[in-house]
Amino acid sequence: MEYEDMSREEKRHDQMTAAPDATEADAAPRVVTEHDGVTRVDIAEEAAVRPGPGPGMPEADGGSDSV
Repeated sequence: MEYEDMSREEKRHDQMTAAPDATEADAAPRVVTEHDGVTRVDIAEEAAVRPGPGPGMPEADGGSDSV
């Protein structure tokens, strides 16, 4: 199948599984919401890795020592 003939979902799957060690889990859908022109990717509560400062960092603990 030609790339131009692929659906948006097929193109996404192809891109997400193209890396040498990629798995089907890498292509799993993400929860994306849009509101008032803002797109948001929601992070699952049980996610092993989360964006932002890690535990013990003042920003994560609500401290005022942020830079």
